[in-house]
Amino acid sequence: MPRAASGRYAVVPGGAAPPPRRQGKVVRYVVEVERGLPFDPQEFADEVHRILNDPRGWGFRFKRVSRGPAKLRVSLSSPALTDRRCLPLRTQGTLSCWNGRQAVINAVRWNRGVPGYRGDVASYREYVVNHEVGHGLGHGHVPCPGPGRRAPVMLQQTKSLYGCRPNAWPFPKR
Repeated sequence: MPRAASGRYAVVPGGAAPPPRRQGKVVRYVVEVERGLPFDPQEFADEVHRILNDPRGWGFRFKRVSRGPAKLRVSLSSPALTDRRCLPLRTQGTLSCWNGRQAVINAVRWNRGVPGYRGDVASYREYVVNHEVGHGLGHGHVPCPGPGRRAPVMLQQTKSLYGCRPNAWPFPKR
């Protein structure tokens, strides 16, 4: 995984409608991938769309667009671009962030996950998208509710589970 790529994003073209027959406000969002990263942009966009529209998610109907107004941007970024886009937060090439405009997803974490997820990269990806988009929806960090309990999605699970069990979802029991 490269430490740096082009430093420029490319919006993933096209769009994706929210699931039919589901209730909730429509939230328009854009997916972009830093040029030069070794990931298929369409696969990243499809995975983000699946995660955001999962019934265990935030309860909105997310619509991916490539043009026009959007409330959120989800951006796959090299560690170097993540560090720049996340300032003044110091991500040290390892963290992702919400910078007030976009969910900046660190490509190293997207590729490898974190130790607390014990190699379950798919679940970590679900967590990091839900966590950073959660900030964009107005949610702040919360603590672990107790040892051995399921971690809230807004716990900073990339840093540590703080005694909790991993959890990727805002509403895991739906």
